[in-house]
Amino acid sequence: MEQTLSIIKPDGVGRALIGEVIKRFEANDIKIVAMKMVHMSKQQAEGFYAVHRERPFFNSLTDFMCSGPAVVMVLEGENVIARNRDLMGATNYEEAAAGTIRKDFATSIERNIVHGSDAPETAAFEIGYFFNAFEIMS
Repeated sequence: MEQTLSIIKPDGVGRALIGEVIKRFEANDIKIVAMKMVHMSKQQAEGFYAVHRERPFFNSLTDFMCSGPAVVMVLEGENVIARNRDLMGATNYEEAAAGTIRKDFATSIERNIVHGSDAPETAAFEIGYFFNAFEIMS
């Protein structure tokens, strides 16, 4: 079974979309094996998004990610990385397919409700950033 990290970003939490996002995972046979709410500090957000440090959007992204609580989850299932990314839709919500989380709820390219790992190596790092082995009920 493959695992991936999913984050309901501060905009999704603030707009009371936690249940809607979880409902979509469960309706698509994606199992949640760990979940918690966190409020990242600027330093924690910078560590999580370190791969984007040289990008022009790094500061606004990390400011946004520490602007309020977020829900972090470990998802599990067959091909769960690709399936989660399909459910999320394109990063740019204007290009996302109809019925995806981002198309339905995002308000900007940055305030796009959810984050999901893009590869097994990324998922391993991201899961380890927020969870230890005792917290994952695989």
